[in-house]
Amino acid sequence: MLFSDSHILTTILFTPLVGAILMLFIPRERPDLHRWMGNIFGVLGLLVSLPLLWRFDPHSDAPFQFVTNLSWIPSLGGGHGPGAQFTLGIDGLSFLMVILTTVLGAIAILSSWSAIKKREKEYYILLLLLQTGMLGVFMSLDFVLFYVFWEVMLVPMYFLIGVWGSERRLYAAIKFFLYTLAGSVLMLLAILAIYYYRGTFDIREILLHPFTAQYGWLQKWLFWGFFFAFAIKVPMFPFHTWLPDAHTEAPTAGSVILAGVLLKMGTYGFLRFSVPMFPMRR
Repeated sequence: MLFSDSHILTTILFTPLVGAILMLFIPRERPDLHRWMGNIFGVLGLLVSLPLLWRFDPHSDAPFQFVTNLSWIPSLGGGHGPGAQFTLGIDGLSFLMVILTTVLGAIAILSSWSAIKKREKEYYILLLLLQTGMLGVFMSLDFVLFYVFWEVMLVPMYFLIGVWGSERRLYAAIKFFLYTLAGSVLMLLAILAIYYYRGTFDIREILLHPFTAQYGWLQKWLFWGFFFAFAIKVPMFPFHTWLPDAHTEAPTAGSVILAGVLLKMGTYGFLRFSVPMFPMRR
């Protein structure tokens, strides 16, 4: 395997984050420089993902490609397992979502050039952090890593709506935050239960040996724990009331990301977790 193949996912994941970190050292009094840096790293995030188009093999027998597996938080294993791992990988589903995220991320940043006239530094940093969180969700093959990136998305989107939104931006931002946080808490409890019963945070292991109907009530509770988190993100009735406010109050780039990527994360979660991990058939 080529060196670039073994590190391509980490390159795609951390390119926006590197841009956000570099922008921290640029004085706030240089708004034009922040615009240039934000746009450069927004486009660069797209460019580094393009090699996936010809290196991803749709006919491969491997369930996930470009896998990166590093020790991350071994203490979470309590001495009885590897703990949380920094494990990345993509299959056909996540490949499409990664490309979609980088494309729409670049579009959202480019569309902000003349639209944002205040706090440019914070705005572009938050957009780049949001892109990092979205990419991490689609690449993660460890439950702890997945949950960290799932929560990372929440904070930048909250501030993008609350600071750069329209008249009722605070109401829309708080409503978005509370709805998403409620679903995240249920998902966290389900993840902890999975580790308690299986002793692993490895998503691949659970996909290989799912919680079938023989687990009885446990399977149902785990299913609903993930279901509510993803249903809120879709959003499905009756958890949809945060969406009209968030869409209308968010800045243009926020609406692009919200409609193009964030709402699809709930469907991605159903296809990646709820359906294959907790099948209802016996």
